[in-house]
Amino acid sequence: MYKLVADYHTHTRYSHGKGTILENVEAAKKKGLKKIAIADHGFNHIGIGMAASDLSKMREEINRINQHFSDIEVLMGIEANLISMDGEIDIPPQYLDEFDIILMGFHKAVKPATLQDAWNLFAKNALDKLGLANREAMRQLNTKALIRAIRRFPIRILTHPGAKIDIDTRVLAKEAAELDVALEINASHGFMTVEYVRMALEEGACFVINSDAHTPDRVGDFLRGMEIAKEAGVPPNRIINTMEAMRLH
Repeated sequence: MYKLVADYHTHTRYSHGKGTILENVEAAKKKGLKKIAIADHGFNHIGIGMAASDLSKMREEINRINQHFSDIEVLMGIEANLISMDGEIDIPPQYLDEFDIILMGFHKAVKPATLQDAWNLFAKNALDKLGLANREAMRQLNTKALIRAIRRFPIRILTHPGAKIDIDTRVLAKEAAELDVALEINASHGFMTVEYVRMALEEGACFVINSDAHTPDRVGDFLRGMEIAKEAGVPPNRIINTMEAMRLH
């Protein structure tokens, strides 16, 4: 198995997690982690997205914790949402520099950029799930939208690619490899699948195994993700939160 020393995808009460930032950090310390990111849901996530008015409060809290603990680093992150076919995400430009790390993925209950995006990105993908849309066409459109996003914004991690919408894993992985964007093997969702990981590995992608914890007790719970990575044959140095990979940087 892998020696994972960071969990870059954890949620708190600032979106729809159950714990506080400090509780997540304390849980990470108990698991022996050296880094943790608080990556609450993006602003357009209906009903559960973080509030812009909370950003300064969150930063102050994270700064205090970093000053208090010398054996773990806490990053202020966000799990942003894809909101348009043009690759827009739900972080207003004035807030991009507020975050130490940006994760981004596709979620369903999200306010789109425009009505046209509501149709093309959300409604048509819902129809695709019901077999009422051109599956291959949607796969390519979805993939292009994600690629546009990682080209436009400083995204470090794509969360659970393939879990919510159909994608062309090879095409996305090749682009992610060129841009040094890690593809997440999500220990909660089980995405990427073994098949997806193997294809992405062949295209030169790097990966990250995250817990996607919504409660403190799930922070650092990587087992399912590690099993997927192991079965797919991913070397430790291709997973950015292993001890081996972090030593290289």
